[in-house]
Amino acid sequence: MIHASAIIDKSAKLDNDVSIGPYSVIGADVEIKSGSVIGSHALIEGPTSIGKQNKIFSFATIGGDPQDKKYDGEKTYLEIGDNNIFREGVTVNRGTVQENSKTTIGSRNLFMAYVHVAHDCIIEDDVVMVNNSAIAGCVKLEKGVILGGFSLIHQFCNIGAYSFSAMGSAVSKDVPAFVRVSGNPAKARGLNTTGISRLNMSKESSFSLKEAYKILYMRKIPLLEARKEIKKNFNHIPEINLLLDSIKISDRGIIR
Repeated sequence: MIHASAIIDKSAKLDNDVSIGPYSVIGADVEIKSGSVIGSHALIEGPTSIGKQNKIFSFATIGGDPQDKKYDGEKTYLEIGDNNIFREGVTVNRGTVQENSKTTIGSRNLFMAYVHVAHDCIIEDDVVMVNNSAIAGCVKLEKGVILGGFSLIHQFCNIGAYSFSAMGSAVSKDVPAFVRVSGNPAKARGLNTTGISRLNMSKESSFSLKEAYKILYMRKIPLLEARKEIKKNFNHIPEINLLLDSIKISDRGIIR
């Protein structure tokens, strides 16, 4: 399962059925769990923990030092869950001690070729980052987010669950859950209707999200007033609470 040309640091911990391809390098303090497959010419640096059934393709660099001038060789971490796919040329950096000291990636995510994940990011589950999209330091992508190709996310942004950025979007503020954005700078363009349809949510939930979007973006009323009206009318809908929570936690302000 481990090619003769691969270089494995003696401190690395690999489950018995982990596959390592030709000329790949597994550095110190790397742990890889059962069923994971590392292709040829990949580089994995530690401290990094990789869960089960992950696939890492050629020339990906996983667990590299953070690209931050404040970084001075401190011991920081990368944690990756299960069933993720990292395609060719993907780069994922560890954290910095000035922030969380850790970059965290959940499960069932797809990182297409040449995606970049910077230091101290949090990526939940079922996220898709399309080719050449990139997130700066301390960005959070909540569950089900899709970033179109060449999307760029400013540091410290929170991208709400099941939201969508179109190709080439430049996002510098937080994106509420279920909202679709595009442009440079990115602006709200409606709900992520395709993503919503895939969730098979109830007609009541779908209708409520449409009405909440109208209140939030089309009424031209202050944000606090919009939040109160949405909560008053639809707070019994779980998807609405997800939307409201993504607005409530915003530090940078939402795209509006």
